[in-house]
Amino acid sequence: MDAGAEEAFRQFVLSRSPGLRRLAVLLTGDYGHAEDLVQVALTKLYFAWNRLEAQEAVDAYARRILVNTHLNQRRRRWWRERATPTIPDAGVADAADETAERDRVLRALAALPARQRAVMVLRFYDDKSEADVARILQIPLGTVKSSSARALARLEGLLAAQAEEPRLGVGDQR
Repeated sequence: MDAGAEEAFRQFVLSRSPGLRRLAVLLTGDYGHAEDLVQVALTKLYFAWNRLEAQEAVDAYARRILVNTHLNQRRRRWWRERATPTIPDAGVADAADETAERDRVLRALAALPARQRAVMVLRFYDDKSEADVARILQIPLGTVKSSSARALARLEGLLAAQAEEPRLGVGDQR
């Protein structure tokens, strides 16, 4: 762009920017987005400046660029974030408590003797009947029942003992 055209564009921006900004605010409803929209429109106008035949129609052309740019951005903005006047109060489920509880149960389960652990896993994790557990482990049904009762009592005691242990916080040391 030559110096004369550059100066003409600069004068156009100085004189027409307030009007374009008002139009952009009305289109977007937001001053920040309006400023961005005007900047994009003026950039597009700058690259087309030398191709414009009638300098009298530049104002209408600039408004048209502004409106078209706004419409194109609105079509593409469906996936973008939008500012809201209030922050939505949507809590996010915290898996830390669930993970800690699962870890606590697994540690207690690991403290059981092998047969009791096998009975508990088959019975309550695999959801097998007592008869199925007896058949799988090849032990009498009575042994499954007594092992299950002893394991439940032991797990109850282990979990109660773990619950009473003081938990370490961030920065705490034993």
